[in-house]
Amino acid sequence: MKLRPMIQPAAAGVLALLSQPLLAQSESVSTTTGEIIEPVSADLIGGIDPHFQLEGPIATADAGYLTFFLDNDLFGGTDENYTNGARLSWITEGKPAIDIPFVQDNLHRFSGGSESLNWMRKIWGFRHPAQIEYSYGFALSQLMFTPATREALVPPEGERPYAGWAGLGFSLHARDAHAQNSVEIAIGVVGPASYAQETQDFIHDLRDFDKFQGWDSQIPNEITLNLYFNQRRRIESLHKIQLPMDLKVDGFTETGYALGNFRTDARIGFLVRAGWNLPVEFADPRLSATAHTQRLYSGAGNSNKWSLYGLLGAQATGVLHDITLDGPLFRNYDTNVDREPFVAELYAGFGVRYSDLEFSYVHTYRTKTFETQDKNQSFGSLAIRLRF
Repeated sequence: MKLRPMIQPAAAGVLALLSQPLLAQSESVSTTTGEIIEPVSADLIGGIDPHFQLEGPIATADAGYLTFFLDNDLFGGTDENYTNGARLSWITEGKPAIDIPFVQDNLHRFSGGSESLNWMRKIWGFRHPAQIEYSYGFALSQLMFTPATREALVPPEGERPYAGWAGLGFSLHARDAHAQNSVEIAIGVVGPASYAQETQDFIHDLRDFDKFQGWDSQIPNEITLNLYFNQRRRIESLHKIQLPMDLKVDGFTETGYALGNFRTDARIGFLVRAGWNLPVEFADPRLSATAHTQRLYSGAGNSNKWSLYGLLGAQATGVLHDITLDGPLFRNYDTNVDREPFVAELYAGFGVRYSDLEFSYVHTYRTKTFETQDKNQSFGSLAIRLRF
């Protein structure tokens, strides 16, 4: 399914959104008597006082989280399709580790906070704007995709094309006690310049695996630019659940959108954790476009040095464009496959934390991503997190 006429304007729209000047949020109004009436915050929802703040420790400036994410289908006993993903992310509280004003200013426009565009504040608004805390992220990622048949110089008809992608992302995360908004801009490249072949060959040499022979046929080079939006809203009712052995439960619903020539989609899902001393720092344990480690909500801190928990989640995604299946937008390249417009995922795993170090493992079951895919796929995800 090729939708280039629709996606090309969408990709151009990313540039247009970033190049617009910051819009005025509101203006004071002068009455006929000369009295000045100040505007009401757009974040005031349901009559809640916008200056309300919960008790508890606030974010410490310069606190940081370093996380390494690894996805691999060898955990599912295969070596095909989405075969490997790696991501190194760095989050700092209060101010960006790499300060590029043009980038951070534009990210603030879409965060749902007080500096956002009015229409973004209506969509992503917070209950307590005075309580919002910010953190900033930087990440390096690489993804690789291969067909099932490794010996063929060109993927057999109906199998996934070879594709690699590498890029860097800059993100902003805004949160209060009930929700967290993340917006990330990712700049990358698909094709040989991603060095996916070299990375896979290196790993296969180390582990004495047979190499894939068809990388010369991979999707050609194309620069990619993407905007990602993600919102997590706490499921308040979970805190009322009483479990034996002092077990606690929390979780959130999740919605997200991607716009750009790498991927354009919309998704919805949820995640639930149950365990002892649930850590306030958390990220999607799987590699994703906005995967980072940070405090989920404001006004909270870890009260114990250790945590042990299990997790369960699901996600449904409507995909309008995927460069690894549809091919590049600005070059002629036939991938010989048609992607599925809807993809569903179910995942489960566990996490363990001691002090500032945390480890998690999650296994994901994903439905077919293209029509001629032989079967559904499963893969494992490791995440190692360190707080500074």
